[in-house]
Amino acid sequence: MPVGEGRDKQTRRERDPAQAPRLTAEFREPPEAFAGCFTTFYHLTLDLPEGAGPVTDYLQPEWANIRFFCGHPPDAEIAGSRVSGARFVATGASSLPCRFTLGPTQMWGVGFLPLGWARFFGTDASPLTNLICDGATHPVFSRFAGLAEALCDPGASIEEQYDALVAGMAAAMRPGRDDARIARVHAALVSGAVASVAELAETCAMSTRTLERICTRHFGFAPKLLLRRQRFMRSLTAFMLQPAARWTKAMDADYHDQAQFTREFREFMTMNPTEYAALDHPILTSFMEARARIWGSPAQTLDRPPPLR
Repeated sequence: MPVGEGRDKQTRRERDPAQAPRLTAEFREPPEAFAGCFTTFYHLTLDLPEGAGPVTDYLQPEWANIRFFCGHPPDAEIAGSRVSGARFVATGASSLPCRFTLGPTQMWGVGFLPLGWARFFGTDASPLTNLICDGATHPVFSRFAGLAEALCDPGASIEEQYDALVAGMAAAMRPGRDDARIARVHAALVSGAVASVAELAETCAMSTRTLERICTRHFGFAPKLLLRRQRFMRSLTAFMLQPAARWTKAMDADYHDQAQFTREFREFMTMNPTEYAALDHPILTSFMEARARIWGSPAQTLDRPPPLR
């Protein structure tokens, strides 16, 4: 099937609104002291109709995250790593989808930009890519396990939980050595103005070898893959936010043709575009629409880092 026919020949299953999941999203801007470290702090509430079972969806490739669940924890997997029953779920930067199944719950999420990875983890990001785990037991992520007591306390208000999250992050942040370089690379990646590793290195005023080191250590992936992932995410989010769109309209201009787009779609999402378009996205579509409307960006990989001061 031609890639452009995904919506015409295989449409997503239509839901009765009364039987649809109800997703409420609240986005909080981190304090200025954390500028450039996080995508956002966000709180989600997922309610399901009485008698309805859990829902399944796919997260697209993204930066590292920590998520705390007060309610039903997810069953989730990325590639060969899986987690089930954990109230503190952590993921490294990803280039593959995260398939998850989730029941009624409340959740706090924190997305770490590459600068945030450098300041809060201080370790090489590349060994942790495409990883999902119980954050409480993982040696890198367990430093945030203590936040679960406040963020999963059903008796605490949203404001109290947010204050605890800010305090916990303030205590964990450390100065970084590559801040300026990370910010330059990140800004160039999300600008959409560079299409090759050589052009990225030149734009960032660094050698290709230095660029490779910065990217693998703090971003998790080599520069070439990061550029391809950005191109793919620009296309995927355009499609998700335009209900009547065809893939041919959503495809980024940097793709040579539909065949190249289809190959990369399969690489990043482990399925072809028409298969993805046919799936129901009971959580992701609502979340991306709310994020774009409230936060101004539908996906964390498209968030632009602020200039360093």
